[in-house]
Amino acid sequence: MQSIARFSTIWRTFATLKIKHFKMKRVVVGLSGGVDSSVAAYLLQQQGYEVIGLFMKNWHDDSVTISNECPWLEDSNDALLVAEKLGIPFQTVDLSEEYKEKIVDYMFNEYEKGRTPNPDVLCNREIKFDVFMKIALSLGADYVATGHYCQKSEIEVDGKPVYQLVAGVDNNKDQSYFLCQLSQEQLSKALFPIGALTKPEVREIAAEMELVTAEKKDSQGLCFIGKVRLPEFLQQKLQPKEGKIVQVDKNDPIYNAEKSEGLSLEEQLKLESKKLEYLPTMGKVVGKHQGAHYFTVGQRKGLNVGGTTDPLFVIATDVESNTIYTGLSSQHPGLFKKALFVGKSEVHWIREDMTLKAGEKMEVMARIRYRQPLQKAVLYQFEDGMYVEFEEPQSAITEGQFVAWYLENELVGSGVIS
Repeated sequence: MQSIARFSTIWRTFATLKIKHFKMKRVVVGLSGGVDSSVAAYLLQQQGYEVIGLFMKNWHDDSVTISNECPWLEDSNDALLVAEKLGIPFQTVDLSEEYKEKIVDYMFNEYEKGRTPNPDVLCNREIKFDVFMKIALSLGADYVATGHYCQKSEIEVDGKPVYQLVAGVDNNKDQSYFLCQLSQEQLSKALFPIGALTKPEVREIAAEMELVTAEKKDSQGLCFIGKVRLPEFLQQKLQPKEGKIVQVDKNDPIYNAEKSEGLSLEEQLKLESKKLEYLPTMGKVVGKHQGAHYFTVGQRKGLNVGGTTDPLFVIATDVESNTIYTGLSSQHPGLFKKALFVGKSEVHWIREDMTLKAGEKMEVMARIRYRQPLQKAVLYQFEDGMYVEFEEPQSAITEGQFVAWYLENELVGSGVIS
């Protein structure tokens, strides 16, 4: 019972920090059929909340999912069994239409443009904490809870409450990045009951409570869908089209362009973040592919090119000419850039009170993908958008993905990489 006892201690500490807790407030928990949301529901129940379990069905086409990997029917049944064990009401809600419109169609459009979207970040912003949250509130809920490994705290700024999105205690599982697009309004209604626990502690609690999900492995793949065969998934709208795989040498002159003198800071940052313009004549053709839009920068698997001294990595894609450019090894210069750009309309501040004005800058820690160790960086705000300049060059900065920036362990803002 060590984990349960530790959580009780953590909760008493939270209470002394004046985190507001009202007896019998109603919480709708997004029960996914996994161990994290199961334990989240249990802990909320122990804290005196009225808990309702709601399972989201977001997908009907099983033809592109990999069987035995997060099948929705099994997850729904497990969620029901957990609800029955806890003695809480349970419902299934079909959000497949909204999911298709807000997530799947968006994914197709982004891949078609040669960008790489992050559906999990979008799913949290558009589905779990928007469509799902509105359903929960219509059921009379005061809060929506999920099994994310992150934390929420509340401070006062200029006499008004401001909500902070804080990294989870478990460094190996911190999922704050996936919530980097949430708003103050969404955070105000959100609860993250397991954020102060580690994964082993969560599993221990589930085992102690004899929950069916205690030993269930973590789900992978698209938010609430599971693993998909990406080519088959994309081929629903993006037709296969044969193209060339070109290998560019690490010593190509494109990587040794002389830096212009007398550039302004904005011009220098624009140069550092600029996408290199490759041509098929810059390298040798080493293979063929079935569509440039199926590949992303930094990808190694799926190229099916043999006979190279080191693994080939995708360094760029051109959907217009349907060409994939590759380089030998993970240290190829084509993979690295020191800066990135986020368009003005794509800059998002969770901490709206910290929003930068044009001409201002901020030292932060940032990451460009989930689980990447935080990197030292500086934000530079200009009229048309923001540049993020890293202290060290970053590998595989990818258009369409999200960059998130932190102050210590608080995620304060994010943006879509242009």
